[in-house]
Amino acid sequence: MNTRTRFAPSPTGFIHLGNIRSALYPWAFARATGGQFILRIEDTDVERSTQASVDVILEGMAWLGLDHDEGPFYQMQRMDRYKEVLAHLQAAGHVYPCFMSMAELDALRERQMAAKEKPRYDGTWRPEPGKVLPTPPEGVQPVLRFKTPLGGVIVWDDKVKGRIEISNTELDDLVIARPDGTPTYNFCVVVDDIDMAITHVIRGDDHVNNTPRQLHIFNALGYPAPTYAHLPTVLNEQGDKLSKRTGAKPVTQFRDEGFLPEAMVNYLARLGWSHGDDEIFSREQFVQWFNLDHLGKSAAQFDEAKLRWVNAQHLKAMPDEALAPLVQAHLTIKGLRADERLPAICGLFKDRCDTTVALANWAQAFYADVHPSPEDLAKHVTLEIKPALQLLADKLSSLGEWSTAGISAAIKEVLTEKGLKMPQLAMPVRVLVMGTPQTPSVDAVLHLCGLEKVLSRLKVA
Repeated sequence: MNTRTRFAPSPTGFIHLGNIRSALYPWAFARATGGQFILRIEDTDVERSTQASVDVILEGMAWLGLDHDEGPFYQMQRMDRYKEVLAHLQAAGHVYPCFMSMAELDALRERQMAAKEKPRYDGTWRPEPGKVLPTPPEGVQPVLRFKTPLGGVIVWDDKVKGRIEISNTELDDLVIARPDGTPTYNFCVVVDDIDMAITHVIRGDDHVNNTPRQLHIFNALGYPAPTYAHLPTVLNEQGDKLSKRTGAKPVTQFRDEGFLPEAMVNYLARLGWSHGDDEIFSREQFVQWFNLDHLGKSAAQFDEAKLRWVNAQHLKAMPDEALAPLVQAHLTIKGLRADERLPAICGLFKDRCDTTVALANWAQAFYADVHPSPEDLAKHVTLEIKPALQLLADKLSSLGEWSTAGISAAIKEVLTEKGLKMPQLAMPVRVLVMGTPQTPSVDAVLHLCGLEKVLSRLKVA
């Protein structure tokens, strides 16, 4: 069987990490099995769906490298197809018109709740042998309801949750078309999954309650249902469901904050799936290892500190030449243009960074003025050390070749002549040249900074 998976977001707001994880797993399963990954935009909520939200979905998926083989398909462009299938179901007796008004439904629910019964549609307009239906009210457009089987159970084997069995008595007759004839979500999803030959539906467990209704529609249409895998919820750091309302960030914001797509894929993969104790792995390894048997059954909790650690590992392993354009993008926002030194700067500082933004902040010192804090200047650039700084400037200016070895030799000469220890000289040099007392090896920093800039900054002392 050719594997066909799908990601079917609603474009009613930005896409966050909980949403995109529901794209990552079906993408990975399709890639791992040589199948196809389909993108479907479920935009039937006309009032809330926006093109801007669609653009963010596409942008976020493109950034993470979650390429789709087919689509995007838009549900609003498939209305004729839904109505065609709806007419088929109605002709086959699986669907009936219901004229119960919202006021009547509300009154029914109030009576049921007062009697401590589960609120549900009571089948008033459901045709049955020998049943006399009420007279349809004039001028009322009915909804269409699906005839849910009255007895028995609906069962499926979920790849995450195991066997799930729900009594049909728990389900009322689902509205599958509104009074204006527009089909509803659960019906559209089934038609889409049939037409797109979806074999595996990997989605959040907030859809578990929709599954029995969708299975009944599959049965009525005479098609086998896909294999389902319902993923546990992703929680935020406070233990609440990750959502726009609980402070979740758009996926693209992580890009803007300097996270690497490979690290995001790595981190997201571990939010509900594992491969032994492997913490850091490449996209290729993830696809090679991924299957549905190792999906977690418990809710996963987002942890930004862990994400930053994963990002730092990928950043350290990334070639300097590949990091440079990412850092340049952040420098461009600051109005700065780097030069051929940038890959070497990335190589020198990347071990100290957890994002490319942090790396760009280091790189900025090589292309813009630095502004040491008054506290650092007072602590490190003292009157006692200024003669040594001047002597160092003199020795550096007379170097025959501007090299790390030459700079190191000049520093050692000053230490010997002035009777100083390395921190006594290195700290003020760092403060003046880089704006901070903490940097990598001072000779390497000075070498990348360049003679002219080093001398001009040391003169400030």
